[in-house]
Amino acid sequence: MDTSVICPRFESAISILSQRWTGLIIYQLLSGPQRFSQLTEVIGISGRLLSERLKNLEVQGLVSRTVYPETPVRIEYELTEKGKSLKPVMDEIQSWSQEWIEAPPETK
Repeated sequence: MDTSVICPRFESAISILSQRWTGLIIYQLLSGPQRFSQLTEVIGISGRLLSERLKNLEVQGLVSRTVYPETPVRIEYELTEKGKSLKPVMDEIQSWSQEWIEAPPETK
């Protein structure tokens, strides 16, 4: 009997991207560096959870954090080259969703 084996690298990649909000964070950062408050507002995620996801993406080498020594301190997050390399993947998911996913009903 032929048993397919999932590639461990593929499994790791899917594990990273499948964490709740991670895909949206990466998608939002594809447009360029953003401050924490911008990400919170646009994505609609709690600060605690956003902080957790950004730290994880930093550990994975997908996001970099830059602290500007200003008053008040300004911190920006942006995709690294590794993170930016996900653009074609995110574009394909966007295209697929436009074709195959029904738009959610509008809320009043």
